[in-house]
Amino acid sequence: MFELNSKERSSLLKQSHSLSPRVWIGKKGLSDEIIENTDTIIEKHELIKIKFVDCKDSKDEIIGKISEKTGAAVVKIIGNIAVLYRPAKDKEKRKVFP
Repeated sequence: MFELNSKERSSLLKQSHSLSPRVWIGKKGLSDEIIENTDTIIEKHELIKIKFVDCKDSKDEIIGKISEKTGAAVVKIIGNIAVLYRPAKDKEKRKVFP
């Protein structure tokens, strides 16, 4: 995992405004399937939103686990939406910070 400085975090947050959530956390909470899907989605899109439909009381813990397992940085948690970022492994495929 890596750290974002305040300038990077601010830039990513601005870029995330137009995004729709790609991952939803529901009644069943966090599962290995959600982590695997999130990893695949974040590899393709780099910057994603995760929406909490349920499990709202444990969202900080869930996002921490997702971040740890996927190697993504938490940009911000706003209400019931979390924004995560991880650059694509292939530098030529990077869209957010090429």
